[in-house]
Amino acid sequence: MKWTRMYLIGFAVLTCGIIAALWKMGVLETIGMTWTLICIVIAVGIGIMFAVSRSGKKETIEIDQKK
Repeated sequence: MKWTRMYLIGFAVLTCGIIAALWKMGVLETIGMTWTLICIVIAVGIGIMFAVSRSGKKETIEIDQKK
């Protein structure tokens, strides 16, 4: 769980940096608040999906059955 949290923090920092750059360039003013919020929600969802898919080890467990 530790690495998942670190991944999400890094993704949040990246998303904030992209939003700040778009705001500074004036792109967010032309898009509008609604579409900006929709894009942020989509970006956070993608970040969560990637974090969950990369977390933990995927192992196959074999059980010996005695007859």
